[in-house]
Order: sequence, then structure tokens, then C-alpha cells
Amino acid sequence: MSKATDGELDALQAALAAEHAAVYGYGVVGGRVRPERRTEARAAYDAHRARRDALVREVRDLGGEPVAAAAGYALPFPVPDSAAAVRLAAELEERVAGVYSDLVRAAGGERRATAAGALREAAVRAVRWRGGSVAFPGLAERAGAASAPAAPSA
Repeated sequence: MSKATDGELDALQAALAAEHAAVYGYGVVGGRVRPERRTEARAAYDAHRARRDALVREVRDLGGEPVAAAAGYALPFPVPDSAAAVRLAAELEERVAGVYSDLVRAAGGERRATAAGALREAAVRAVRWRGGSVAFPGLAERAGAASAPAAPSA
């Protein structure tokens, strides 16, 4: 495998790990968010599951073994109510956008276009959850420690 392909595979694996964490996180969001936002949470959950499944196939297509989901993930903060669930949803989307920005840099062709689309979708969902946007979605998140996917719990 070439160095470029290795980098692309690493970025795909990171995106897959972020999608695993997002799927887990949206399980928490769906359980805490107010009823009027549950449809939005369910749509995001389904979108992340679909992206996760596509990434599993892409990793295999490059000859890799897809990173497995953890049994559980540490949340970045407690989620006792709907307001915290909304903040968590925005955080999940910002983290996913950051990882997809890395994949955009590492990939080429159709995979780059797909990653850019995933970054855009995550940025739009983050805006909907947070109520505001950033100038360069996916890049601001890479500047701080908040860019890492939620860590597996012990």
C-alpha cells in the first residue's frame, strides 16, 4: 500500500471511529431531547448510521479492517436534560465535521467529494442544533482538544 493510501485509510478509520461515537451519542440525545426535536435527533442518528456503514465498506475496499465501535463512550459533559442533549448533538456534529475535514485533505476524487458532503451535512446539523455557525466548519474544531471523538469508557 502506498503512503497516500495509508493516509487515506487512516483518515477513513478516524471518520469511522467518529461515526461510531456519534451513533452512540445520538442514543443519549434521543433519550433526553424534548419531543419536538426527537424527529431531528432520529434523522441525525440514521444519517450517522448510514455514514458509518458506508465507511466500513470503504475501509474494507482499501484492504483495512474497520475499527470496531466501543461498548460505550465517555460523554464530554453530563446530559441530564434537553438543553444538555442539544449541546451534545452540536458537539457531536462539530467533532464529526473536524474528522471529515481531515478525510477531505487525505482523499482524492469521489472519496474527497463524499467526505466534503459529509462535512457539509455535519456542519448544517451543528448549526441547527447550536443555532449559530462558524466560518470554516471542520477547521475550528481541529484547533482544540474538542476535536477528538468521545473516548471509550472504561
